Formats: sequence, C-alpha cells, structure tokens
Amino acid sequence: MSSFPRISVVIPVYNAEETLMELVARLGNMLPRLANRFEVVLVDDGSRDKSWDVIRTLSQKYGWVRGIKLMRNYGQHNALLCGIRAAECDTIITMDDDLQHPPEEIPKLLDKLGEGYDVVYGPPEKEQHGFWRNLASQTTKFVLQTIMGAETARNVSAFRAFRAQVCESFASYRSPFVSIDVLLSWGTASFGYVKVKHEVRYGDRSNYTFRKLLVHAFNMMTGFSILPLQLASLIGFTFTFLGFVILIYIVGRYMIFGSSVPGFSFLASLISVFSGTQLFSLGILGEYLARVHFRMMDRPPYVTRSRTSEGSRQDALSVEG
Repeated sequence: MSSFPRISVVIPVYNAEETLMELVARLGNMLPRLANRFEVVLVDDGSRDKSWDVIRTLSQKYGWVRGIKLMRNYGQHNALLCGIRAAECDTIITMDDDLQHPPEEIPKLLDKLGEGYDVVYGPPEKEQHGFWRNLASQTTKFVLQTIMGAETARNVSAFRAFRAQVCESFASYRSPFVSIDVLLSWGTASFGYVKVKHEVRYGDRSNYTFRKLLVHAFNMMTGFSILPLQLASLIGFTFTFLGFVILIYIVGRYMIFGSSVPGFSFLASLISVFSGTQLFSLGILGEYLARVHFRMMDRPPYVTRSRTSEGSRQDALSVEG
C-alpha cells in the first residue's frame, strides 16, 4: 500500500443528517491505517435538515473532524472548492455524503495515486443509475473530455484523490461557476482512474437530477470552453461557403447558357452568404471576448511542480562572482 502520511477528506454535505454518523465512523476506522495525520472537512451546503447539528456533534466528538457551514446552497462543486481550500494536508480525497462511496475503497485510490499520478478518479465498477440519468452523466463527461482534453475525463467521479499541490493552479479562482474537474486540469495533465465498488446510496436518490446534470454541462461548456463560439464560426463559414458555391453556379449558368437567373435561388444564395458572414464575424469577435473571459478567471499561465535547491544556485553565483 502506498504511503501518504497526511490525508484530508473533503465531503460536501446536503441533507445528510441520517448518514453522516456512519460515514464518519467508517472513516475513523480506515484513515488511521492509511496516514499519520488525517482530517475530515464537512461542508454544509445549505442543508434544510439537521445536518449542521450533526456536524457540530461530530467535530466535538472527534478532534480530526472540522465543519464549515455555508450561507446558502451554492452547489456541490462550490462546496467542494470551499472544503479543498480549507484542507491542510498534502493529499486530498473527495467523496459524497450518501454512503455511495465506501471509505474502505480509499486504499485503491491511494495505490493508484502512488504510481505517479496527480489526480485519480474512482468510477463505479457498474453504473447504478437509470437511462436518463446515465445519458445526462455521459453528456457531462463528453463535455469534460472536450474541455480537459484527456481521455480520463470519461471516467470522472466525485470519488477522487489528488495532490494538494495541484490546487495552486486555481488558488485565485473567483467565478461562481465551478467545476472541480476542470480546475484540476489547470494544474496537471497526469490523470488516472481505478474502478472501485460503489454502494447503493442511502435512500437510493441522487441530488443530481437529469436537469441539474444538463445545467452543469451547459455551465461548463459556456464557462470554461470556447467551443460554442467555435461552432458559431464553423457554421458561419459553412453557410458562407455554400452560398458562394450556389452563387457561382447560378451566375456561371447564366453566362454559359444564357438562361435567366431564377430569382429565388439567387436571393437564397445572397442571404446564405451574408448571414454566414455575420455568424463567422460574430465567432471571431467571440474569440477575442473569450480571451477576456479567461483572463477574468485568473487561470495561471503555468504551475511549477518542484525546484532545485537554493544552495546550488548560491554556489553557482559565488563561482560566477
């Protein structure tokens, strides 16, 4: 088993008063076997039940449990970002609050992380959702793959382990639209995954409905990608090209055969040319606006993994002097 002496477990909590006690108890049995120092950060994302009372009870009972209560419900990824920034250990694990992610499967994630990856996902061995829920999930993963540019995006999961060093890449991120997986891709391209056992969630109900998943995918596409702008440019260029082809055909036919130019065809070709040109121009303007948009997100131009010792640098300066 790989050695990770300091582990933070971050859990976004929403209406989970009935599962938190068991979840923390199972983490308490598992984490001492994996780390010399560990903590569990529970982020109450505006729960409407007594989750916060349970979190306070747990933090009083266990010194390694910390609780954070948000002002209102901001969403799972926003709550995760809050917990990740509060985490103090150099290895971070995120998991759901509904007992779907067994704490006993954490060693599999850590073993895979120990192979040299920076981020490791724990997708389920078998999908347990219905058709529409799986369809929305696959749509979200396709969008993620487009944005992240990594094949591993097809295996993303809320059950993940990563090195805290990666978080430096989004330390100054301030947008209310958050996707932890996209933010992690800002800091590294070293992603891995390992299939793990997922249990049936408590109550067999997910807080992520079909609609919420589609909204999340749309927010990722418009918030972290310029793909819609590129599609507009592509459609505009296609219409412009087809319009020119039709226009050349009509004019050439008139010049060669001397037949009259059909009014509708000529007008349709002109409309296609001008509408396509407008879309293409909007796409180009959108490219420049996208650069402003990415600048406002404070995405870093680079993230360093390590440096050589300062002593060697000082010795070199002394020799040069």
